[in-house]
Amino acid sequence: MGFRLIVLGCSGGPAENNLSGYLLAPSTSANFIALDAGTLLSGIFKAVEQQAFADIETEDGKKLSQAEDIFIHQIKSYVISHPHLDHIAGLVVNSQNDAPKTILGLDTTIDVIRDHLFNWKVWPNYGNEGNSPQVPLYKYLRLTVGEQTLIPDTKMKVEPFHLSHHKYPSTAFLIEYNDEYLLYFGDTGSDKLEKVNYLDTIWNRIAPLLAAGKLKGMLLECSFPKHPAHKQLYGHLDTQLFFEELHLLKAKVPFDALNGLKVVVTHMKAELAASPDARTIIRLELNTTNDLGIQLIYPQQGMRINF
Repeated sequence: MGFRLIVLGCSGGPAENNLSGYLLAPSTSANFIALDAGTLLSGIFKAVEQQAFADIETEDGKKLSQAEDIFIHQIKSYVISHPHLDHIAGLVVNSQNDAPKTILGLDTTIDVIRDHLFNWKVWPNYGNEGNSPQVPLYKYLRLTVGEQTLIPDTKMKVEPFHLSHHKYPSTAFLIEYNDEYLLYFGDTGSDKLEKVNYLDTIWNRIAPLLAAGKLKGMLLECSFPKHPAHKQLYGHLDTQLFFEELHLLKAKVPFDALNGLKVVVTHMKAELAASPDARTIIRLELNTTNDLGIQLIYPQQGMRINF
């Protein structure tokens, strides 16, 4: 069983062609959800080039490329962590060619998309709420923190959790299928710096799943190398905070529960300076600091990851 993940975009910027966006489906299904959609169709084209969808056939009788078919027919819903542009730009730009689908998120996410994007000022209103006239290509489905909801047109369920992103609301999503789980974090500030207990709540929720071997993996951001005094992180994790938080999780589970756990490191920010490459430094610092036995995975655009 398990899940398959297709990386449409994985960077925290600044290049606009490789932003946060991931397709997720059970390993036995081609009914995907998009976990954020900063990069969408261009990421699908990249994944097709890399044979990430090699075992998925396009619909018979449709005069579409495989990438177009996956975009229109195989993505069933969008699950959005927060409405910053690097997490939704692909959804907005590609909406004019999309099919009817559902956008899932917390009120704080849906309201911003409705009021400030699909509003006939920035973009046509393709939602089923907001400024008239509505062209209801997308149906908004508001999630409730801590409650599990069936994702439309899939057999997966989603349970959202609050995150703090420099005092701005963000979301983590616990995806469940057939009693197996995958955890996805949007932009994430540490509990210590944000003065919240959001990550602690998530760790308490997943600790029993880890102990039972039901959590197949997680996607957790690490935007920066270690920052002196953790200044100018703007609601993100650096390499030190990344492992500080995971050590707090380790304290809640059996001693070997994290061994081999796949942790996809997302949202690594590049720098425009020629050298040193910040992403290389992040990898070096994380690899050197990894004393938990977790399997760190550094995603690349177009990659397929099996859980």
